[in-house]
Amino acid sequence: MGQQGLRHEEMEVRLEVVVPAHLSRKVAEAMVAAHPYEEVAYDLVPLANTWSGVGSGLVGELAEPMAERAFLDLLKREFGVPVVRHTPLTGRTVSRVAVCGGAGSFLISNALASGANFYVTSDVKYHEFFDANDQLVIADIGHFESEQFTVDLLFEVLREKFSNFAVLKSGIKTNPVNYY
Repeated sequence: MGQQGLRHEEMEVRLEVVVPAHLSRKVAEAMVAAHPYEEVAYDLVPLANTWSGVGSGLVGELAEPMAERAFLDLLKREFGVPVVRHTPLTGRTVSRVAVCGGAGSFLISNALASGANFYVTSDVKYHEFFDANDQLVIADIGHFESEQFTVDLLFEVLREKFSNFAVLKSGIKTNPVNYY
C-alpha cells in the first residue's frame, strides 16, 4: 500500500488477548510470523492477577435438575461415601454445582458468587458451614473421597501425553479415615 515518500494511512485493528506468561514468547513469534507487513507493533503487559482463569475448583450445570436429597444420594453412590456432612437443605432443585477436591472451604464465597445450588468439597469446619447462609448447600464428602479419582485422571493424561512411557498407578488406597 502507498508510495515511497508519500504519507499513507491505513485502517488498523487493535487486538488484546490474555495469554499465560509461559506461552507469551510463542504467541509473539506466531504473531510476527503471521503479520502482513514488515513490523508488527505489540506490547506484552503482565497482569497482576496471574492465572485468573485457573483455580482450585469448578462450576458446572447438571444435565437435568434434581431434588436436593436425590443429589445427596448421587454423591454417596458415585463417591462411595457412607455419609455426607451438609448444611440444611434449601428446598430448591439442584442444577448448578460447584466442586473443589480436597480442603475447599476457602472457596465457599466463590461458590456462592457463582450461583451454585450445591458446593461439594471437604474439610469444612463447623463455623464455615454457616457461610452458606441458606443460599446453597455445602456438602463435605471427605478429603480422600473428594480426591480419589485424581489418580485415574492423572494416569490418563500422562498415558496420553507420554505414550512412549510405561505409566503405572498404584491400586493401594491410603485413606487414613474410617467410618463406623
